[in-house]
Amino acid sequence: MKRSYLQYLIVPILIIGCNSEPAISTMDDLAQQYVKLALEVGQYDSDFIDAYYGPEDWKPAKNDTLDTENFPGDNFIERCQGIQRNLANIDPSTFEGLEMSRYIMLTKQLHAIATKVKMLNGNMLPFDKEAKALYDAEPPHHEMSHFDELLEKLDGRLSGEGTIAERYEAFSKDFIIPKEKLDTVFQTAIAEARRRTNLHYDLPENENFKVEYVTDKAWSGYNYYKGNSYSLIQINTDFPIFIERAIDLACHEGYPGHHVYNALLEKNLVVDKGWKEYSVYPLFSPQSLIAEGSANYGIAVAFPGTDRIKFEKEVIFPLAGIDSSKAELYYEIQGLREHLDYAGNEAARLYLNGEIDRDSAAVWLNKYLLYEPDRALQRTRFIDKYRSYVINYNLGQEIVANYVESKGGTDDNPERRWEVFGEVLSTPRSASLLKTDN
Repeated sequence: MKRSYLQYLIVPILIIGCNSEPAISTMDDLAQQYVKLALEVGQYDSDFIDAYYGPEDWKPAKNDTLDTENFPGDNFIERCQGIQRNLANIDPSTFEGLEMSRYIMLTKQLHAIATKVKMLNGNMLPFDKEAKALYDAEPPHHEMSHFDELLEKLDGRLSGEGTIAERYEAFSKDFIIPKEKLDTVFQTAIAEARRRTNLHYDLPENENFKVEYVTDKAWSGYNYYKGNSYSLIQINTDFPIFIERAIDLACHEGYPGHHVYNALLEKNLVVDKGWKEYSVYPLFSPQSLIAEGSANYGIAVAFPGTDRIKFEKEVIFPLAGIDSSKAELYYEIQGLREHLDYAGNEAARLYLNGEIDRDSAAVWLNKYLLYEPDRALQRTRFIDKYRSYVINYNLGQEIVANYVESKGGTDDNPERRWEVFGEVLSTPRSASLLKTDN
């Protein structure tokens, strides 16, 4: 027997002092307070708000003299708890379907905001507790021996001398996209991902995007969703970009990834239903696990099975001037390498918990993720900046994949996979909400 949604409302609602706020009985009122609170917190942390496309008059007044050194964390916590109290006063027994999901999701998003505010106030949490509080998911643990066993499989497929990381670096140099061909390759990959997505989803007619190439970033690619179905996609060129990143980034940042996710949320929830809380996207929240997990899983949705390697051999490799005869071996090795992905989470956990230092984390990333030394150090910058956010990519992908496949969206039923995946992209979801639906 399935458990009730209400049994999953385990997020603590802290109540301090007297409840002096007027009784508020509608979700729309609370959504407005939530949005305004999130935007105000975002004034003190430039990474906090990933996107906002709600009413202009909800934005805090521009303040050129904002005292960022004196973060009003206590005030933000008190306001957050006021919204939580009023939310708890709403009887959710009358809600059904998406309305219940909306109620639960707002509860979880508020808990994440309260947690992040406490962190900005200096109250840091251990990696696992932080991940659970912010992203509604419990990161798995893997022993080093697990990754050592996976490395042994790679060892047998990489010829030459030196460490596995050194041999992988030497092998992969033949698959770098020349800088002068980057835009042609990426635009072609995005166009194909867009074409495939449009066969399955009724996207807004005005949806569009722009691609820019940037440097000096902690990430490899980023989607800045601007609202009205428009995205700015930035690609970081600090380091060489390998051929598999064309399809990866085209799908992850664009179609059917972040761009489609945000466009569908805006259309289905903000415009059609008037649920204004979805006009703001706090990055450090349960929404991000679904956003990143679906963006990663969307690669296989758009290019299932052998479709990807076929398209790459026929189109992407030639455009980049790369020998396509080695494509099968390259993707066999990439497949083995993907199994090592959770090693990055382990490095982040050890580093953020103070069990290893930056240099040791970089060595770990070099050994298990096969990053070149400079790229490994860059990755530690990402961990510094985004902390437990790293779980959203691999754990998020696993959670989304398990949900979609449990609903019949398997390799042999691609139409059903697009259907279920579209539901994930356009409805209120978090990690635990996906699990309750299984």
